[in-house]
Amino acid sequence: MEVDKVEAQNQQQKHKQVHLFYCLESEELARKVAGHSDLITLQSINWRNFDDGFPNLFINNAEDLRGQHVAFLACFSSPGVIFEQLSVIYALPRLFAASFTLVLPFFPTGSFERMEEEGDVATAFTMARILSNIPISRGGPTSLVIYDIHALQERFYFGDQVLPLFVTGIPLLKQRLHQLPESDKIAVAFPDDGAWKRFHKLLDHFPMVVCVKVREGDERIVRIKEGNPAGYHVVIVDDLVQSGGTLVECQKVLAAHGAAKVSAYVTHGVFPKRSWERFTHKNEAGMENAFAYFWITDSCPHTVKAIANKRPFEVLSLAGSIADALQI
Repeated sequence: MEVDKVEAQNQQQKHKQVHLFYCLESEELARKVAGHSDLITLQSINWRNFDDGFPNLFINNAEDLRGQHVAFLACFSSPGVIFEQLSVIYALPRLFAASFTLVLPFFPTGSFERMEEEGDVATAFTMARILSNIPISRGGPTSLVIYDIHALQERFYFGDQVLPLFVTGIPLLKQRLHQLPESDKIAVAFPDDGAWKRFHKLLDHFPMVVCVKVREGDERIVRIKEGNPAGYHVVIVDDLVQSGGTLVECQKVLAAHGAAKVSAYVTHGVFPKRSWERFTHKNEAGMENAFAYFWITDSCPHTVKAIANKRPFEVLSLAGSIADALQI
């Protein structure tokens, strides 16, 4: 009996009881995360503004956080919400937390990671520097959880005060693909070499097609670089989508080369200016039913609400993966 008691205590020590705070946009995802584990307790923040528009914030139950593991689920959906969230992010570790984890599912400036000419501003580096200055907690540097960052080398943009943990949503896609009928007739396509380098090792048991953009006169045209889509349900895989123009061109090329069906997966459905509308099954002529499925995760809450119950979209939730990451 004494041995069983010690073993139970050891098992309990291996798991962290996490107090999870969240921004307003991420409330639905936060509740799903908490629903995956009894070890996660939701906490709240009063998000208010003064008359001049600047944040008037209050962290509820702040004194109860001393010696506790604390996390914050952020959503930097627009520049206007970043300051208020950073104010909370900088405050939480200072409340004598045993550890602090920041979950930022979508790193919004990730695609602006390089300079092509003098004068360009690499805002991915700017954001990384801001997050690198989060105060350390009693347990040490902040753990920073990001899903499918645009370029893996951005890990080196962060300073030593944060520990970036780069996670992927690809396991959610693989699980969904195995649920489909004729799952043995699925191939994966990449819209460019960058996407292939980023994801091919995670999907290497599927037949692969790699597309490439080539210049013909003043136009850039998508062509198939390698692989044969004929007869397959082809799933185009990338980290994010903005306007979706490249995905549309890839779909046309794959269909022209004999693909039985074409679907798409992106971890981050950004879709500015409601660009998701071009993919719905009530869209412009010639695009009807072009995509059998379009899978996104819930890393961008605004998009999730906008595409609810609209074919061909399906949302693969990151909630379970985030719950697991909070135990690392």
